[in-house]
Amino acid sequence: MSKTTSDLVFRFIKSLTSAEKRYFKLFAGRHVIGNKNEYLKLFEAFDKQEVYNETLVKKSFRQLKARNSFAIAKNRLYESILKSLDAFHSESSVDVQLRSQLHYTEILFKKSLYDECRKMLLKARKLATKYEKHTVIYDTYQWEKKLIEKDGYATTSEDEIRDLLETELLTLDKLNNYSEFWNIKSRLFFMLNRYGKVRDVAELKNFKTIIDNVLLKSEDSALSYESRYLYNHIFSAYYFGIGDYASSYLHLKKHLELMESNMEMLKEEPNKYFAALTNMIYICTQIYNYKEIPKYLEKLNKIPELLEKTTTDLDIKLFSSSKSAEITLYIQSGQFKKALQLIPEINEGLKKYEGKINKIREASLYFNIATVHFAMGNFNESLKYVNKLLNDNQLDTTQDTYALSRMLDLAIHLEIGNNDLIPYTLRSVQRYLTKRNRMYKFESVFLDFVKIISKANTEKAKKLSYSNLYTELLNLSDDPFEKPVFENFDFLTWAESKSTGKSFSDLVLEKVKAKTNA
Repeated sequence: MSKTTSDLVFRFIKSLTSAEKRYFKLFAGRHVIGNKNEYLKLFEAFDKQEVYNETLVKKSFRQLKARNSFAIAKNRLYESILKSLDAFHSESSVDVQLRSQLHYTEILFKKSLYDECRKMLLKARKLATKYEKHTVIYDTYQWEKKLIEKDGYATTSEDEIRDLLETELLTLDKLNNYSEFWNIKSRLFFMLNRYGKVRDVAELKNFKTIIDNVLLKSEDSALSYESRYLYNHIFSAYYFGIGDYASSYLHLKKHLELMESNMEMLKEEPNKYFAALTNMIYICTQIYNYKEIPKYLEKLNKIPELLEKTTTDLDIKLFSSSKSAEITLYIQSGQFKKALQLIPEINEGLKKYEGKINKIREASLYFNIATVHFAMGNFNESLKYVNKLLNDNQLDTTQDTYALSRMLDLAIHLEIGNNDLIPYTLRSVQRYLTKRNRMYKFESVFLDFVKIISKANTEKAKKLSYSNLYTELLNLSDDPFEKPVFENFDFLTWAESKSTGKSFSDLVLEKVKAKTNA
């Protein structure tokens, strides 16, 4: 299906729920001219199609043959659908309610119904204050100023004007405070999403530069719920990025406690809550705190019960986050058979939400599926998912997941015995890493190993190559800048399995049990 503006209306209609479609038909029915409602007919024509075919639809609407008339009709249909959705979701969130209340305030003011206007204004401010919607609170003060000015300040005292100024400035302080925290968070997450975890001293210095901000010296500097949320969010991400998972765990715990103590706020933005839960599940696997994971998984699965209804956007994020957390948990804990059973469900979700899932999350899911198949000895299936990831033109090739996929690709070719492809693949990876300008000790060691083993002519020589790789990787595994590699795929245990002849999946499970019981 084309992803151009020409099929925008078609894609919009296909995104609607059954309830939204029914409401649109009722909404459009109120605007019937005579016996013909072209918008409704055009809507139904697009809705019946499985694949977008504009030519076919045009044949049914010959009266729209004139130049640009069909395009105009589509644009008006698009606007009509938006208006119907605005009415349908008029009570869907606090933000929507507040927008309506401010609009009512404006209407009442223009009708000179000032007492009613003030009542509506106070109602909006009360709701905005409850949910800390500081931009709306600020807007209410602007309307209050208009109410003061409309009668030449005759009904206002100096004290009231001074109090209004003080509360308005306090609101601006909270808005500025949130903006500063958001800026810190976004700079940090830009680096994490673009480059991954810290891999050298220079990157560590850059991370510390972001954190070295006066606002982060104390949580008391956060002036609102949102700013306190960002404070702990920033530190949990920072410690995650530098590999200090124990500290990341502590801030994630405070993060979750804050949200769970403000259930109304949580319901307004549940995506923040399940993101924190999935992060906590991952961190617990890294510190071998498996006893707490069922509690967080249960909370994650119960999120839909907390909400009156979900949106498509929320459904997508719930799917990608929860399944990513679940398959990662099974991989990290060596439960590859459970992970294998989860793959059909993940594939179904990936197909259902194709083109709508965050690319970073999608790449992570493909990589994890490839890892599971690799661990179970399904190397051709593993290669299929690695290729899905590597062939995605929309994926940012600077990401760590992409780089690791190039390494896993080489390991798969070694397992399958694609000796003819290995030299070409090796050169391709070397060019990529050189262009990326981000080759670390692991990459260098692994590529040298591939060069050597590709020339090994006997099983003894190959086994020795794997044994040497294991020794070199073992030395690297204690380097804090190299640890991130082994978290995503356990190359160390793979090298050990190849040098000893033991099962890779069995070795992973043995090590997990040993560390859990330590």
